[in-house]
Amino acid sequence: MEDLKALSTIVSRDFEVEEVWSEAQIRERLVQAFAYLLDNDISKMMNILYRADVDEEKLKSLLISNSELPSAEVIADAYLRRQKEKIETRKKYSR
Repeated sequence: MEDLKALSTIVSRDFEVEEVWSEAQIRERLVQAFAYLLDNDISKMMNILYRADVDEEKLKSLLISNSELPSAEVIADAYLRRQKEKIETRKKYSR
């Protein structure tokens, strides 16, 4: 539960996310947001991914290898995975 709260807090810096949402709800919100950004504001999306430190080359590779999935889902999953990695790193070094 603590990790979910941390995840919600991090994601809410870039997107409107309620703190009580489940991870599945956060993911769904991110998929919708990235779908919108892909269609309407790619530069803002790239800025968000840059600030989140999502590896551009890894993301390109994921988009190619998961071409059967909507791009917004692949991007949302990469963003979410990176935010979880940050939480784990912070926990590791805060001990």
